[in-house]
Amino acid sequence: MVHHGRGLASLLRQAGRPAGEIDAFIRALEQNYREASLAPADRALLDYADKLTRTPAAISRADIDALRRHGFDDRAVHDLCAIVAYYAFVNRIADGLGVELEPPP
Repeated sequence: MVHHGRGLASLLRQAGRPAGEIDAFIRALEQNYREASLAPADRALLDYADKLTRTPAAISRADIDALRRHGFDDRAVHDLCAIVAYYAFVNRIADGLGVELEPPP
């Protein structure tokens, strides 16, 4: 979350989110995204990403339907799946090569 948290903070600043809320929001995501203050569509996205990462064989039509109920069309579902799978791949490569995590700022 160090590297990705910085990127998220930058995007939130660009979107006009108050600076005082950004750190607290990122900490909430780090600790347990299920308890963070999220829009329902964002929660559905993270639920799908978490399940695809932890238990990919358990993904079912119901998971895709849940995304669609929150406004995700076929392209968005595809892109979400591809991005989550890509990050899982890259993380496994980094772990397999012993890449050290960057230190917190």
